Amino acid sequence: MGLRTKIGAAITVTAALVAVLIGFVVHHRTAVNQLATARDTITARLAAAVEDHAAGFDRPHTLVNPDRMPEPLRRAAEERKTATYLDRDGPEPVMWAATRLGDDIIVLRRPYHRETRNIQDLDDVLWTAGGLGTAFSGIVGVSLAAFAGRRIDASARTAERIAAGDLTARLRPRGGKDEIARLTVAVNRMADALAARLQAEREVTANIAHELRTPVAGLVAAAALLPPGRPAEMVQERARRVRTLMEDVLEVARLDADAERADTEVRALGDLTRRAVAAVTAAAGPGRAPAEVRVVGDSLVETDPRRVERILTNLVTNAFRHGAGPVVAEVDDGVVRVRDGGPGFPRQLLVHGPQRFRTDSGSGLGLGLTIAAGQARVLGARLTFENPADGGAQAVLDLRGAVRGPVPGQAVSDGS
Repeated sequence: MGLRTKIGAAITVTAALVAVLIGFVVHHRTAVNQLATARDTITARLAAAVEDHAAGFDRPHTLVNPDRMPEPLRRAAEERKTATYLDRDGPEPVMWAATRLGDDIIVLRRPYHRETRNIQDLDDVLWTAGGLGTAFSGIVGVSLAAFAGRRIDASARTAERIAAGDLTARLRPRGGKDEIARLTVAVNRMADALAARLQAEREVTANIAHELRTPVAGLVAAAALLPPGRPAEMVQERARRVRTLMEDVLEVARLDADAERADTEVRALGDLTRRAVAAVTAAAGPGRAPAEVRVVGDSLVETDPRRVERILTNLVTNAFRHGAGPVVAEVDDGVVRVRDGGPGFPRQLLVHGPQRFRTDSGSGLGLGLTIAAGQARVLGARLTFENPADGGAQAVLDLRGAVRGPVPGQAVSDGS
């Protein structure tokens, strides 16, 4: 049940309870007043009837020593008390009054149906008014709840956009000083502070990488001049790793700044996948088993081939680095699935996606998958990560929005 429904239901229930309470009070007070008035009236008439009886004259409606009268009234009259009694046992309610004069009991009775009918009419009016009032309160409550709910929903959607990485998302202030207006201001201030902090971090990262570019290039060049031998190989390998890391950091900075634009052309997705896997195999050297490429259904896609290969290279490299064999890249009609037989992706990655400078494995800086996700965003593709039920980890690159048709003259194959 949503907040708007809860607020509307609470207001409606409260209005109904108030209407019932007011109706009960009005009904009770009216019934008490009517009874008191009827008793005063019949008591005054009884006093006049007693005077007439003492004078030897009885009016037509005066009953003297009647055979039938309510027993409580008879006992009170025999005790020489003036009493009234409302009898509701018969088909119609009757008001009785009696007193004793000498040896005689003087009794008056009158119908009470007019008062009963008035109470029933009043109850009908109270029920109608209460129902209309409750309905009106419910409509007003739901309207107010919907108005407040829309403002809260806008705040929630904006916060979700900010959490998803859209740091330009802001709420439109509507004025006022209520809690929702304060929430609007707080969300906007939070977004401004978060955007400023992230921008500062990105600028620092990019500046450091730029400042390191020249020294690292010199380091790589100097390492290449070392005399052949194991020490030279170790220095050269580490220099290449530093250069690769620096290039990755610069690429992440460009992706964060939304400065990248795709240069599209129509290419066969199967060929792009083979090229990416071959690049990983060549970089790994002869000691590693190559990844398998399975082309279930090839297709032409209009995309940036360099970025697609970059994504697939990072996915296959991550599968080898953090997973286990066999590593398989499967192409199926605009979708590429890269799967390994390792322990699967960490739960944090499945929930929040790749995050730079953060890994749960304790090795690396988390830049490979972060770059893959950023490049997929530039292409307008969808990159998801999952742990299949039968084990392993699987990354899925969905390019179906860029498919332009099947590969001409090529049959579907089962592997390559």
